[in-house]
Amino acid sequence: MPEIVRLKPAAARKLIHNALVGAGTAARNAGYFTDAIFDTELSGLEGHGFYWLQYYCEHLLSGKVDGKAKPVLKRLSPVSFVVDPKKGFAHPAIEKGFAALIPAAQKYGIAALAVTKSYNAATLGYHTGYLAKQGLLAFGFTNAMPAMAPVGGSRKVIGTNPLSFAVPGPKGKIAFLIDQSSSAVTWTAVKRAAEGGRAIPLGWALDRDGQPTTDAAKGLEGSMAPSGGAKGFGQGLIVEVMCAAMAGAARGLEMGSFMENDGKYIGCGQFFIALSPKLFSGKIFDKQVAALKKSIVSQPGARMPNSRRDANQKRLRREGLPIDAALLARLQSFAR
Repeated sequence: MPEIVRLKPAAARKLIHNALVGAGTAARNAGYFTDAIFDTELSGLEGHGFYWLQYYCEHLLSGKVDGKAKPVLKRLSPVSFVVDPKKGFAHPAIEKGFAALIPAAQKYGIAALAVTKSYNAATLGYHTGYLAKQGLLAFGFTNAMPAMAPVGGSRKVIGTNPLSFAVPGPKGKIAFLIDQSSSAVTWTAVKRAAEGGRAIPLGWALDRDGQPTTDAAKGLEGSMAPSGGAKGFGQGLIVEVMCAAMAGAARGLEMGSFMENDGKYIGCGQFFIALSPKLFSGKIFDKQVAALKKSIVSQPGARMPNSRRDANQKRLRREGLPIDAALLARLQSFAR
C-alpha cells in the first residue's frame, strides 16, 4: 500500500507553486495556475491536481511546453477575443483572456473567448467557476487527445472532451456548477486504475474490438465509453467543434500527447462564453435559481452538482490534503 501524507493547505499551495517555478515556469505565469491546481485537490478531485502536476513539470524540463511564454490576446470585436498561449501553459493564457472577457460581458451582456493552439486546461470547472464568482453565467469547453470512438465504431476519434456550466450566486458565490466529461468517467480514472493493476467497472471503457471490458489496460488500448451512449459522443462532438474549429486549434487526432515527452506541443483548444444575468434578467435571475435549487435539495437524498466539491473543500481544509509520499518527493525534487 502506498504511504499517504497529509499537507496543510498553505503547504500544499506552496508545494504546487514551487514545483512549477522550480521546473521553469515564470512567476508571472504561476499564480492563477497554482490556484487552479490547489482548488482541484482541495475539491477532492484526486488524480487531477498533484498527479498531473508531475507531467507539467516534466514537460517544462523537456521543452515540450514553455513556462516563460507570454500569451498574446487579440480583440476581434468589443465582445470577441482570441488568445494564443505561444506554446506556453493554458492557464496564463486563460487568465489573460479573462481580463478582457469579464468586463466585456459585464458591459455588453455577453462575450466569448477562444484559446487557440493551447495546452491542458486541467479542471475546466475551475475556469467557469472563476467567471461565476464575477457574477457571470459561464460555459466552458476543452478538447483532448483521442480517447473515445464513435458509437458503433472502434477507432478513437475525439477526446473525453469535457464541458462546464457555472451559475453565479449572490455576493460573488457560485450557485452551482456542472463539470462533466463526454465519457462515462475521466480518462485519468482508467489510467490510474491501470497503473495500480485494478479492475474497472463495466461501462467505463471498451477494448479494441469495441466490447465492454473490466481490464483498465485494455480500456486504454481501446476506447473510453461515452456517457449515455450516443448522447455522450454527441456532447463530445459539440466540444470538438467549439475547440478545434471555433478556436482554430488541433483536433484530437492532431494533438501532441498530454502525458508523454514526445517533443510535440499539445495544441488543443478552449472556448468560453460568459453572459451577464444582471443585464438580461436582473434580480429575477437569483430568485429563480434559488427556487430551482430549493426544489432539488428539499428532496431527501437529492443534491446539487458540485455539492461534493464544496463539502470536500471544508473537510480537507481541516484534515489536510492527501498525497502519495512518492509523488510528494517527486514534486519536491522539481521545487528544488
